[in-house]
Amino acid sequence: MECSVDFKLILVTGGVISGLGKGVVAASIGKIVQSRGLSVSMIKIDPYLNPDPGTLNPVEHGEVFITEDVWNFSPGGVEFKIAEIDEDFGHYERFLDINMHPSNNITSGQVMLSVILGERRGHYLGQTIRLIPHVTNEIKSRIYGVAERERPDVLIVELGGTVGDYEAMAFVEALRQLRLELGSGNSLHVHVTYVPFVETVGEFKTKPAQLFFREILAAGLPPDIVIARTSSPLPENVKKKLALYASVPLNSVFDDPNLSVTYELPLYLENQGFGKILSEKLHIDGSPDLSEWEEIVRKFKVGIRKRIAMVGKYWRMADVYISILEAIKHAGAFLGVLPEIIPVDSECIERGDELEKMEGADGIVLTPGFGSRGTEGMIYAASWALKNEKPFLGICFGAQLATVAFAREVMGWKGANSTEIDANTPWPVVDLLPEQKAVKEIGGTMRLGGHEVVLLGGKLRAAYGRDRIVERFRHRYHIIKEYAERMEGAGYRVTAVDPSGEIINAFEVEGHPYFVGVQFHPEFKSRPGRPSPTYVSFIEAAKGI
Repeated sequence: MECSVDFKLILVTGGVISGLGKGVVAASIGKIVQSRGLSVSMIKIDPYLNPDPGTLNPVEHGEVFITEDVWNFSPGGVEFKIAEIDEDFGHYERFLDINMHPSNNITSGQVMLSVILGERRGHYLGQTIRLIPHVTNEIKSRIYGVAERERPDVLIVELGGTVGDYEAMAFVEALRQLRLELGSGNSLHVHVTYVPFVETVGEFKTKPAQLFFREILAAGLPPDIVIARTSSPLPENVKKKLALYASVPLNSVFDDPNLSVTYELPLYLENQGFGKILSEKLHIDGSPDLSEWEEIVRKFKVGIRKRIAMVGKYWRMADVYISILEAIKHAGAFLGVLPEIIPVDSECIERGDELEKMEGADGIVLTPGFGSRGTEGMIYAASWALKNEKPFLGICFGAQLATVAFAREVMGWKGANSTEIDANTPWPVVDLLPEQKAVKEIGGTMRLGGHEVVLLGGKLRAAYGRDRIVERFRHRYHIIKEYAERMEGAGYRVTAVDPSGEIINAFEVEGHPYFVGVQFHPEFKSRPGRPSPTYVSFIEAAKGI
């Protein structure tokens, strides 16, 4: 199999445990390459059998990232709409300041559907379908397809999970073949491993890493560079041991300790000589210029402290809210604020707990979600912010429940709710979008991707400085226009709609210092040096308290 364009390939794999932060490492490598004047694109491979992560439990999988584009994935003539992709794409977009296409997220589900449905349509002309070569060829075809479409100087491919996972074996083999096809000097394998510090004995332990080095060497995919995820910088004797068992030179072992600012990792790796080694191994020319990035990182370390309470139902896993957390930090850095995020579990609110967290906060964010669990706690939080004039921002589901809170608190509509939560509510202020009422399948069927938003005035129009914007959406339910119009006389003001004027995209409460709800997800477009105007507007209000 051949590719019609020339590019350099960097593979990023992981070992020992998942959740090491490979996505941040991969994005940081991209920034280091980008700083040398080269174009970069990214691919994330997820070995699970779901076509996309849209139906996965967020507490199990983490955040579902939404792209601007919606991809019509059509294996064997069956169409799937994909804009819901892995959370690591958020890191890629934030670090590289580029928009990623959903087809850059390759899952086992997509690969298997393509092969099996292709076989049904006779694509393989009677061949016996096997993992090798048919599945591995499909994987390579997807990777080459990205290279041909985007034509980057360097393509970075991150393999999800850990080397040795059963479901990842076909991908490891495909990547091995890919390196052979590209030839010497055109590919690089960066392996991220975990080196724990055992407090009881007072030393770092490399044995887990050694075992995974064996796995990856046996698979025919030896690393060129090792990055050790650690709690603190590694002493040289530990690096020597890692180099020995990974069969790499000592100068190709780097550490990735806990950093106060995530965006500092490219600078930290560059200072260790990572960029120099990478450039030598891939024959890349050019001197790095990370001066602008250094200034961005500096702003994340200074400012006045403000407490932001984030009320949600998925706090068992903070990664569920990673883009919101980062968007708050971006806005804070822009405004000279160091936000302290206070997680508030909405189910705890329902039990009368954690109320003091809201009381001590400078601002409240009501987070996205689905389903009825914990929603009364979220509605209570919105009502509390409304009554106590606390700066408030509701995102998607949070905006819908804030509308419910207004209907109950201000309009006196007892029992007002979303039909997602109570199908028999007497005041259905939130209901299914009309086109969603006939939908049977739940995967990839929501209103997804980038849509035009018409700003009608108010705080958001002032924040964006223009009348029309494009933001990213992921929802089935929406605020019902009929009820919004009835609430306008009491201070509920619709401030953004879709071009038809039928879908409410944002509102605010007049007379309140800052009470805003948005149906879209502005966090997905926020960048470290280019924060979302929605979040800047909110943090500015919280700063003013």
